[in-house]
Amino acid sequence: MNCKKYFISGVVGFMIFSCAPRQEINYMKDIENISLDNSIKNSRSTIQPGDQLVITVTAKDMDVVKPFNQSYSSSATVTQYSVPSSNNLPQQLPVSGPTYIVDTDANITFPQIGTISAKDENLETFRTKLTNLISAYVKNPVVDLKLINFKVSVLGEVNKPGQYIIPDGSTTLLGALGLAGDLTPFGIRTNVLIVRNIDGQITKERVDLTSAQFINSPYYYLKQNDMVYVQPNANREKSARVDPNTGLYISVASVIASLVIGVLALTKN
Repeated sequence: MNCKKYFISGVVGFMIFSCAPRQEINYMKDIENISLDNSIKNSRSTIQPGDQLVITVTAKDMDVVKPFNQSYSSSATVTQYSVPSSNNLPQQLPVSGPTYIVDTDANITFPQIGTISAKDENLETFRTKLTNLISAYVKNPVVDLKLINFKVSVLGEVNKPGQYIIPDGSTTLLGALGLAGDLTPFGIRTNVLIVRNIDGQITKERVDLTSAQFINSPYYYLKQNDMVYVQPNANREKSARVDPNTGLYISVASVIASLVIGVLALTKN
């Protein structure tokens, strides 16, 4: 009987140990109390060296703008991912056109105009700058500007870790996590790490997804080359250190224990 009690106690203890503790999984519970003014200010990224800009100029007379649609850089198709809605998978969106690579001094070389500085410019202000420069040659030009290599990395306890190229050069932290299939049940939602390169300086910020306060953080809208890391909880770390054959060992031990108990029962009879 003592063997039987020890066996039952061991099984119960194992089940208690293996159960993951309940953790908060709701996002932004206090959203209704948070002002969104600051988040709007943080939504626009400045153009960075290495960015690839697709710039297309149109006008009423398309023959007039032809000289402005020549590119000195590659115009190869670049695959982007749209942010999924609900449970839909992200869609691949091919983008191509006259492509300009921002050099190390934050300049591009544009047809007919020459060197144009994009330093401290975001897409909207740079579009306006280009429009004003081209207006000296063309009446009422329309400039279409896209950042086609805006990418972020999402790693750790998410369902689809990897690097994602974002259309329109803008996404939020929640949008990037959506592309990565959301956090797994083992991801710590109160301590998500964001690593960012600002003018050559590496910065780190930890975000609590369960609080809407992070909407007003500069890290709510992600920037070019941001890295998001979701830390695993203690149970995931413990399971990673456990021998993968542990389940087999427990099963074998259970069979042996059952046989021992059966033998003891027959012996007493």
